[in-house]
Amino acid sequence: MIDRPPSIATRPALRPAKPSDGAAVACLLGELGYQCNREEAVDRIMTVAEDPTQALLLAELHGEPCGLLALDFMYFVPLGRTTCRITTLIVADSHRMSGVGREMLREAESRARAAGAARIEVTTAAHRQGAHEFYRACGYAESSTRFVRRLGDA
Repeated sequence: MIDRPPSIATRPALRPAKPSDGAAVACLLGELGYQCNREEAVDRIMTVAEDPTQALLLAELHGEPCGLLALDFMYFVPLGRTTCRITTLIVADSHRMSGVGREMLREAESRARAAGAARIEVTTAAHRQGAHEFYRACGYAESSTRFVRRLGDA
């Protein structure tokens, strides 16, 4: 599942998601298995927009939504510095293997550097083997095991 670098003509434009993108964001989240409706997506977009430590970017190719990238900047006590976590990276099924994912990673890394982050990390579900291959091919290394305990229905 290694995608190829896009040509300049096929590079996606990345911009902050806005409330009018609710339907596209809901659709992209659904492709990753996180079902929500347009109104719920709008609430999520607004929540991120109001938080200066987060960013939610919509990738578009020829005016069509093709990806979603969410970043969370947080102070990491062990390093004594800010770290950036990619909390969402979705490429629409119709655009996988086209270089869109690599472009979104480049944007995430650029924003992390600009914010003075010491590192960037991404989490992905254990069953997403294709995503693991993609991140490794992009220079990311496995570094830890994450444990989760659900608090309620989320």
